[in-house]
Amino acid sequence: MLQVQEIEAYYGGMKALDGISLHVEESEIVTIIGPNGSGKTTTLRTIFGILPPRKGSILFEGTHLESEPIHLRAKKRISFVPEGGRVFSKLSVFENLELGAFSRKDRKEISGELEMVYRMFPILQDRRKSLAGTLSGGERQMLAIGRCLMLRPIFLLLDEPSLGLGPLVIDEIYRKIIEIRENKVTILLVEQNAVKALQIADRGYVYTIGRIALEGTQSELLNNDHVKKTFLGE
Repeated sequence: MLQVQEIEAYYGGMKALDGISLHVEESEIVTIIGPNGSGKTTTLRTIFGILPPRKGSILFEGTHLESEPIHLRAKKRISFVPEGGRVFSKLSVFENLELGAFSRKDRKEISGELEMVYRMFPILQDRRKSLAGTLSGGERQMLAIGRCLMLRPIFLLLDEPSLGLGPLVIDEIYRKIIEIRENKVTILLVEQNAVKALQIADRGYVYTIGRIALEGTQSELLNNDHVKKTFLGE
């Protein structure tokens, strides 16, 4: 579904990605783990078009994305949830969700999508009239994910969904990620919390500074001595 080949990306004169190649098959959850500053978030930003690559290719369902603007990637039903549960704090929960469907014209189906988001995250329905800025950290993360689901994505880029959240909220968020995959959404997940990510992923990539150091299935990475020592605290 997604094939990234030898991409290089820069922030100014600093190389952030140095020949990254990865792939994601339809209906998979694939995770990227690694230390801070290793290029995990940059990979998602490059795939989504926020940071165009200087070299390499990005193919989605066989079509090159490198030169396509973000809004055309969204029309291909690629959606990006950035880290930190970013929401429009001065708009209501309902208005935030509406904005997630800004590019869609099928009003009847949008209503159905809204009901699906409310079923998945009942607290958002309870607080639909509240300003998003009044939500807790976990509620903001739910809203950020729900807003992206309003696009009706087939491919979800998900960046650090556990960032700054307590253990119980993290467990709830991860249950919802599994549910999203069960609704036929393919997921590329960047996560600092390697334990949680590898528990739900089919495969994973381990980054060093701008490069892939390891890749493998869930079980291969969970049983890898370097991964256990560096990321799993074993």
